[in-house]
Amino acid sequence: MIRSNTQRSRTRKILLSMAVLGCAASIAGLGTFASFTSTTSASQTVSSGTVVIALGATGASTNRLTVNATGVVPGDTMQRSFNIANTGSQNLASITLTTTATTSSLLDTDATDGLQMIIERCSVAWVEVGTSPAFTYTCAGTTSTVLASRAVIGSTLSLSNLTTTTAGNTDNLRLTLSLPSSAGNSFQGVSSTIQYSFTGTQRAGTDA
Repeated sequence: MIRSNTQRSRTRKILLSMAVLGCAASIAGLGTFASFTSTTSASQTVSSGTVVIALGATGASTNRLTVNATGVVPGDTMQRSFNIANTGSQNLASITLTTTATTSSLLDTDATDGLQMIIERCSVAWVEVGTSPAFTYTCAGTTSTVLASRAVIGSTLSLSNLTTTTAGNTDNLRLTLSLPSSAGNSFQGVSSTIQYSFTGTQRAGTDA
């Protein structure tokens, strides 16, 4: 049987169309496949600690630093008890004291004949006697020097023999201010206001 040119052309088009469809199906098949997967996870909470030091209640023997002294003459001493507590969650590397004069005079600017201070610690609460402002204190336990005698004004003074570097501890302290007998007439009628600022510094970083 002899096919016409029109039949042969139509047959060729059908074969070409089938070939194109076959290629398309093969390409589509390349993008369709199944895969195994596995997922695991974990969560972690990180919270920071707190560094907090606090003075005792003002107006009680736990903090007499706000009690003023008047009529001071050479040779006088002034004693004030106070507590420092580590109320944070972390131990401390150190505690320092900075003193400044918000009202200044020879009492704080003269490092030799002006006010001198010493801070001591008692292993138990200080026993307070006298009436304000003439308080005196005795220790029924053991005493240790926290800050050796020096001029009243100082910056970042290192305090030693404190248990407050351990979280939760409290130290019973006594500040003694004295005006040396060598203070001359130029010290008459002057006034200074001393501010005490205590700073606790965090412990060194460790593996947590």
